[in-house]
Order: sequence, then C-alpha cells, then structure tokens
Amino acid sequence: MAVVGSAFAIGAAGANGFRLDPVGVAAAIGAAVSFSFYNIGGHRILARYDRWIVLLYTTLGASAFWLIVNPPWKLLAAHYSSTEWGFLLVFAVVSVLAPFSLYFAGLQHLEPTRAIVASCLEPVFSIVLAAILLGEVVKPVQGLGVVIVLAAIVIVQLPQRDGSAVPVVEPIE
Repeated sequence: MAVVGSAFAIGAAGANGFRLDPVGVAAAIGAAVSFSFYNIGGHRILARYDRWIVLLYTTLGASAFWLIVNPPWKLLAAHYSSTEWGFLLVFAVVSVLAPFSLYFAGLQHLEPTRAIVASCLEPVFSIVLAAILLGEVVKPVQGLGVVIVLAAIVIVQLPQRDGSAVPVVEPIE
C-alpha cells in the first residue's frame, strides 16, 4: 500500500498512465536495497551503541567517501561566497543531520519494518510542504496517494492480531 500510495503521491501513476525511467528505476532499486540494509543493520547497531556515536561514525564515513569523490581543492576552486557556504551549512543540517538523528532515534524504538514504512511519510510531507511553501496544487491522484500512504502506515503500526507485542530492543541513552 505504501509503495502504491507513494507512486500516486509523486505522480508516477495517474491519468497519463504509468511512467518509469530506466535509470531512475535502477537508482531507486539500488537505494531501496541500501536503505533496507541500513535499517536492519542500523537497528542492530543501535541496540548496542549510543545513537550519537553511530551518527558520528556514519557521518564521518560518508564525509570520507565524498572527500574522495569531490576533494577539497575542487570545492575551493568553486569560489563559493559566504552566503553560499552558509546556505550549504544550513542545508546540510536541515536535510541530513537532523533527519538522520531523528531517524536513528525512531529506529531505536521501532523494529526495522515499522520504521521503514513510517519513513514513507517523506513524499507526504514533500507534497504538503510544496503546497504550503511553494503554492503547488495538490492533484486528486496525489491526494489519493497521500491517503493510501497514511493508511499503510497506520495498518503497519497496529498491534498484532494475537495480542502479542513485537519485541523491540531498549534504546541506549
């Protein structure tokens, strides 16, 4: 339901049919596999280590990778202004550091399957923020997609039918 709802919400399916870009699909499948590994492994790591330490190491690892891909001299050669550097700093904090720290906090309290379905809220919030901040019009098919995504999230978060609780590892603080 979450995948179908997301497809409607982002406009991949609608009155004009279903549109797929092969490179986009390949990238999305690669991202999905990586994110699945990240969720399962992250949950296990967060059961053993403090989330701030895990966040520090993951951020350092990503930074080391990007320093190889895009070395500092290339950044300096771009001659960014102080305003542009400020924007990049705010963008990094708002779009990467804050969401990942919040996601790690959630992953400590939810099993990976529930956490990954809850993360399907991204297209919902993107649509709502685009409508509010940018004045974009929400099409009926997007509204339907938002409703389907929200329904999927609620269904996954419901307790199991037999009344048993899903074991979740207590977080380390």
